Amino acid sequence: MKALAKKNLADALALLAGQATVWVPAKVAGVTRFAPWSPAVTLDLEATPPAVSPKEILLPETESLYRYSAYGMDVTFEAVEQEVPPTIIWGIHSCDVQAILCQDDVFLSREPQDAAYAKRRAATTLVALACTTPGPDCFCTSMGLEPAEHASTDVQLHILTDGYGVEARTARGEEIVARLAEKGLLVETIEPPAKAQACTRAVNPEGIDKKLVEMFEHPYWDELAATCLNCGACTFLCPTCHCFDLTDHRRNAHEGTKIRCWDACMFTEYTVMAGGHNPRPGKKERVRQRFMHKLRYFPERYGKWQCTGCGRCVARCPVHIEITDVIKEVGEVTLDG
Repeated sequence: MKALAKKNLADALALLAGQATVWVPAKVAGVTRFAPWSPAVTLDLEATPPAVSPKEILLPETESLYRYSAYGMDVTFEAVEQEVPPTIIWGIHSCDVQAILCQDDVFLSREPQDAAYAKRRAATTLVALACTTPGPDCFCTSMGLEPAEHASTDVQLHILTDGYGVEARTARGEEIVARLAEKGLLVETIEPPAKAQACTRAVNPEGIDKKLVEMFEHPYWDELAATCLNCGACTFLCPTCHCFDLTDHRRNAHEGTKIRCWDACMFTEYTVMAGGHNPRPGKKERVRQRFMHKLRYFPERYGKWQCTGCGRCVARCPVHIEITDVIKEVGEVTLDG
């Protein structure tokens, strides 16, 4: 296996940044999130996981989709073509790699594909970093993941004593490794990678998706929703949540731009229909939807959990509604009959 010494990390990132936008976990205003690398960036590769996921790289919080004009019967539409440079996400953990696979299911697996997402995804290379010391709220192993590596990354970085083992997994990954090796930034090593410590949180989701089929009208949802603030923190921090709204930025009565922006099932307005009816009028319906989607609807549709065990919602919910508790409690619920 080849190894990248920590002393060569900045040179490696500078080399890659010469031909691509390289996103890295960095301290930004006191919060660890992914940011474009530059020599001035404060790297934080120790965060497990970063407080903010790399979701916004592939699904921006706000983006313009198309321009329109309507003068009488003369109506035109023009797609907003955004330049998408080659992109490398460096230091992404298994939980967020898995989250990108979930987003791929939503935006790419069925026709029509989401053109904007598809363009960014096609330009993106994933360089995953082994997570050997899970954070206190992590439970990815309970959701079927291996924190030390992910099979669907382009390059896997392993933790070594004074650097990183570098393993290419795809043709794109081999190109990156070749570039680093050509510049003398990699050496051969026989040091075994560090093993991942066990997650301190553990749940058993087996059979939860099937049980939830029988729980749509269960009083458990009233109890769970009683303390929810519908603040949406869980959805915006979640790396797999993908709900969005379409709105207009109007220049005048005849012309404007259609904009996509993040939205959330936690918000009252999200499901309000044109006639005023809202199929999710209260907290119970909205909280139920969140957990039903993660643990029942998504597995039914795509064959995988929509929770990757990153623990961000667990860490940030102001009233301590934790998906790990929901999984345990649903497993203990007694069904009538």
